[in-house]
This record gives sequence, C-alpha cells and structure tokens, in this order.
Amino acid sequence: QVQLVESGGGLVQAGGALRLSCVVSGRTFSNYRMAWFRQAPGKEREFVTTINRSGDSRYYADSVKGRFTISRDNSKNTVYLQMNSLKAEDTAVYYCAASQALYTTRNGNDYAYWGQGTQVTVSS
Repeated sequence: QVQLVESGGGLVQAGGALRLSCVVSGRTFSNYRMAWFRQAPGKEREFVTTINRSGDSRYYADSVKGRFTISRDNSKNTVYLQMNSLKAEDTAVYYCAASQALYTTRNGNDYAYWGQGTQVTVSS
C-alpha cells in the first residue's frame, strides 16, 4: 500500500508564494509518476501538473504554466509544488497523487493513490 501525506498549505496574499510537499511511503517512490490536482469549493477536481519517474519530464495545466513548478527528490521520497504569483482562483484543496503509468496523463483515474489534501487559500 502506498501512503501520501501532503503539507505546506496555508493562507497567503495574492502575488505570494507557497511550497507544497508530499511524502510517499510504502513502495519504491521512483516507480511512480507523481501529480498534483486541486479542487475548489463547488468545482470538480482539476489537474495541475505531473512529473515522470526520473523527474526530467513535466507537464502543466495552462492555468498554472509559468507560475507553478513541480519537482521531486527520489532520495527523500518527496514531490514538491512550488507555487508563485498566486491568484485568488488558485484557492483550493491540493492533492498529490501517484500513478504507475509510463505515459504523461492528466486523468485522475490513472492515479491509484491519493493524499488527504492540503488547503491553499489566496486572499485578494
């Protein structure tokens, strides 16, 4: 079983920055593609970004491209999401997710393991 635990959420003013972390345990971390999703109140879950197993390929949603950066440290079993230039519309619960898919995917159904989420609130 794979466990994912996110941290780093909080309240920040528009234009500010936050760094989310997600620690993975239970299996070999480097065997998994990792991703971040988010869900705002009253909205469906939304893909944010994904990174491949080795960390040398990333894919972003258009809404965060140029502002967010995903990275991973396989020695620490951790994936990160650096969020800069935050906007009020970035307010959501952010989830990290793990997939054994070898291809780039933004489909949540391809991710078998999920964290409990961390709240990010951006005040305008």
